[in-house]
Amino acid sequence: MGSSALVALSRVNKWHGPIQVLRDVSFTVTAHERVVICGPSGSGKSTLLRCINGLEPHQSGDIRIDGILQNANPAVMNEIRAQVGMVFQTFNLFPHMTVLDNCTLAPIWTRRMARPEAQSIALNYLERVHMAAHAAKYPHQLSGGEQQRVAIARALCLQPKVMLFDEPTSALDPEMIQEVLETIMELADSGMTLLCVTHEMAFAQALSNRIIFMDRGEIIEEGTPAQFFSHPKSPRLEAFLGRIMLK
Repeated sequence: MGSSALVALSRVNKWHGPIQVLRDVSFTVTAHERVVICGPSGSGKSTLLRCINGLEPHQSGDIRIDGILQNANPAVMNEIRAQVGMVFQTFNLFPHMTVLDNCTLAPIWTRRMARPEAQSIALNYLERVHMAAHAAKYPHQLSGGEQQRVAIARALCLQPKVMLFDEPTSALDPEMIQEVLETIMELADSGMTLLCVTHEMAFAQALSNRIIFMDRGEIIEEGTPAQFFSHPKSPRLEAFLGRIMLK
């Protein structure tokens, strides 16, 4: 694993009871890379992101974030989580807090940041996702797409080195998907390092430098978007593309 990697996995394995959900997963993500992970349902994609962020433990193998090895030390894990922003399928905003308060909560409590500084940073990131005008609103006053853009700003407020997106449009109505995808593309264009699980193949092709295909908990194939879509090497990827392109 190269020392310049922001994310480095080496032979990561994970089980849920008797079921192995990750099998010897190894790959790296370097600064400014945009990597998409795709594959059929149940292939371990979301579990992989949760392991990278330390939200779920893995049983064997190494995960390093900016050179820091995950371990059982809470201080180490807190340091890792501060470097990795994550946006989930559902927005997970606190309904009793305004947009601004949702975005300042983590910097104030985990970084011990003064409220005025946290608010300044939050407004900056809300502006980046075109939500600053809604800072005083509550989540129920926003559309699903707007709530997901707030969730993206909230993750950015910890100023992470890498952003993880777990099917960020799967909970949205079709007309709201495009606004969230455009926000993620703007982040990518700004140089943010991204690791994104998505079933939106056109978006995957436009966003990524590299696409990783997973099935049954293992990496089957990876390559550039051109290689992935035009020259699949494995029968499993070829079959997957055949099914998903028909939808």
